[in-house]
Amino acid sequence: MSNPRLDTTTVSDQVIDIPATPTGDVRNSGVYAVGSYFSPNILTAAIIASWYLSNIGVLLLNKYLLSYYGYRYPIFLTMLHMVACAAYSYVAINFLEIVPRQHILSRKQFLKIFALSAIFCFSVVCGNTSLRYIPVSFNQAIGATTPFFTAIFAFLITCKKESAEVYLALMPVVFGIVLASNSEPLFHLFGFLVCIGSTAGRALKSVVQGILLTSDAEKLHSMNLLLYMAPIAALILLPFTLYIEGNIAGITIEKARGDPFIVFLLIGNATVAYLVNLTNFMVTKHTSALTLQVLGNAKAAVAAVVSVLIFKNPVTVMGVAGFGVTIMGVVLYSEAKKRSKSNSYSQK
Repeated sequence: MSNPRLDTTTVSDQVIDIPATPTGDVRNSGVYAVGSYFSPNILTAAIIASWYLSNIGVLLLNKYLLSYYGYRYPIFLTMLHMVACAAYSYVAINFLEIVPRQHILSRKQFLKIFALSAIFCFSVVCGNTSLRYIPVSFNQAIGATTPFFTAIFAFLITCKKESAEVYLALMPVVFGIVLASNSEPLFHLFGFLVCIGSTAGRALKSVVQGILLTSDAEKLHSMNLLLYMAPIAALILLPFTLYIEGNIAGITIEKARGDPFIVFLLIGNATVAYLVNLTNFMVTKHTSALTLQVLGNAKAAVAAVVSVLIFKNPVTVMGVAGFGVTIMGVVLYSEAKKRSKSNSYSQK
C-alpha cells in the first residue's frame, strides 16, 4: 500500500486468519528456502529491518515526489501503487508461492471485497494527498490516533463497548494530537483534514473487514486480500484521476522526456509500496502480531525523526511533546486492550 499507515492499523483490532502451514514442497521453495541459509535470529532481524526501511521509505518517497519534486498527482500515484501491488501479489502467490492461493467463492464475497477496496482507496488517497501539505512528522502524529477512530466506529457500527480503562487510554491519544496541531509550524488546514480522513478511513476499513469477512469460508489471508483489492482499487481510482488530474499519462511522459529519473522514482516508489505489505506479512509470520503492533508504535516516531533530519522541517518542543503524548496513549491503549481481552477470556 502506498501509505504504510494503511497497513499499520491497530493489530489487536484485526482478525488475522493465517492459513494452514504449507506443505514441505512449498516451504522448501521460493522464500521459504531463504531461511535455510541464515540463522533464525539473523533472518528475523533482516525482516524487521526491511519492514522499517519499506514503511519509512515509502513515506519519504511520497513526500519527496508530491512536495519537493513537483509531481502533484496523488490519485495517479496511488493508482500506480495499486497496479504494482496487484502485479507483485500475483507473482508472489502464483509463482513464488509465499502463501496458498485462495479464490473468491461468490458474488457476495466479491461485493464485500469491493466495499473494502473503496474504503481502502479513500484512505490511501487522503494519506498521500496530505503529504503535499503537511510534514511527514505531523502526518505520523495524526496517524497514531487510529485507535481512537477504531473505537468510535466499532461502537457506532457494531455497538461494541470497550472497558472504561480502554476509553481512558484514548484520552492522551486525542490530547496529544491537539497539542501537536496547535504548535505545528507548518500546519495546513486542508492537509490536516485529509490526513484525519485517511486515519478514519483506515480505522473504518479494519472494523468493516471484521464484519464482512467473518465466516471461515470468506476469510482471506492478508496477501490474498491484497491480490484482489489492489486491481479493484486501481479501477476505482482510474476515472477519478482522469477527471481530477487530467491527462496524467501524457504529463508523466512529457516529464520523463525532460527528466528520465522520474521513471525510476515512480517504479521504485510503487515497488516499495508493495514491500510494505509483504514485510508486514513476513514480520507477523516470523514473530507475532503483537510484535508488529509494537514495531508500528515505534515506527511512527522513527519516521518522524528521519523525515525531520532529511527535509529539515521546523519542529517545536510542544509539537514533540504532543507527539510523545499521543504515542504514549497508543501504548496504554494497546495494554488496556490486552487486559480487557484477557479478562473476557477468563470469564468465559
